[in-house]
Amino acid sequence: MIRTVVAIAATFLGVTAVVAQVDAIAARKAIMKSAGDQAKIGSAMAKGEAPFDLAKAHAIFANYVEASQKMPNLFPDNSRTGDTAALPVLWDKKDDVNARYEKLGADSRAAEAATKDLDSFKASFSGVLKNCGGCHELYRAKKS
Repeated sequence: MIRTVVAIAATFLGVTAVVAQVDAIAARKAIMKSAGDQAKIGSAMAKGEAPFDLAKAHAIFANYVEASQKMPNLFPDNSRTGDTAALPVLWDKKDDVNARYEKLGADSRAAEAATKDLDSFKASFSGVLKNCGGCHELYRAKKS
């Protein structure tokens, strides 16, 4: 009986660990996809390919603020492997990664407050995107 309980508990813990890994990776991917979608909308507005919309501009920055708050918690050690583009060095430099997310959040909040029209959006948007690119350059595997 005790062996059965131990076996069931071990199996449950193993399944729980796999689910937690998949959930963290899936959550990261969903947040990154959303941020990428927002970047496309913002880029189109900044380039004049889409009309400027103040509400959409504010939503873009709000999305980045939300991402900056959620992402630091989505890199548990058990999510180092699997279907992820995160480089192993990320886990060695989590303090830097977390500081970068903090900066993304602060810059996005400031950009949202400063954006009143297309010109102010362009000025803020490019700076916020540099936060994204800097992190991707160091901590994300290149697409082949």
